[in-house]
Amino acid sequence: MNVVSYRPELSELSYTFGGRPAVRRIQPGTIVEMYTEDCFAGRVRSVDDLPSRVCDFPYLNPVTGPFHVEGAEPGDTLALHFVSIEPARDWAVSATFPHFGALTPTHTTAMLAPTLPEVVWRYDIDAEAGVARYHARNGDFTVELPLEPMHGTVGVAPAASETRMTITPDTHGGNMDTPELRAGVTVYLNVNVEGGLFGVGDGHARQGHGEVCGTAVEAAMNTVVAVELIKGVATPWPAWRTTPT
Repeated sequence: MNVVSYRPELSELSYTFGGRPAVRRIQPGTIVEMYTEDCFAGRVRSVDDLPSRVCDFPYLNPVTGPFHVEGAEPGDTLALHFVSIEPARDWAVSATFPHFGALTPTHTTAMLAPTLPEVVWRYDIDAEAGVARYHARNGDFTVELPLEPMHGTVGVAPAASETRMTITPDTHGGNMDTPELRAGVTVYLNVNVEGGLFGVGDGHARQGHGEVCGTAVEAAMNTVVAVELIKGVATPWPAWRTTPT
């Protein structure tokens, strides 16, 4: 069994699907052990690190990759079997932003409520206990939340030589933000260009059904993916299924 381990430098992270050369060329059937950064590329480390100050748009939501799968051609399907997804650090963060997310007015959705302020929360990740510890910003309240690691962003290069920001979901995958994308799940993505060029990122220690505040519990991950190539079968829209136990 062919195993490829890859830990990117910060300069090697990708912020688009498409428009980037492959970081590795792999054979179908390869097991890829990869490190992925959080949506802030590790720049938000404390409650004082406001994303608007430490992050540079559009350099948000990086993915590890892309990986070129030998023999993958348009009209084929990549099946990415997520073997394990484990937090890579003992902390994670979440944040709210003015004019971003479903809880606050945006440029497309007017609300009567005032805009949310920019606030950062830091969580302690205890992998051994299987919890993320939340700490309130205004008071002594804490609570332990079960770890449910998943990836918010998984995708391939779009068709027609397009380049899409990793924060954008579409037929190529991208920032899908479903809590169902966890270990034990297989993600099926249509191959649009030679090699497929898939990338993975945006790890979450846990997340509800969507990021209503604009973020989840954002965390770096150590992830293992088994890569399968399904020849001659197209997948027009991203799909996934849970592996039977």
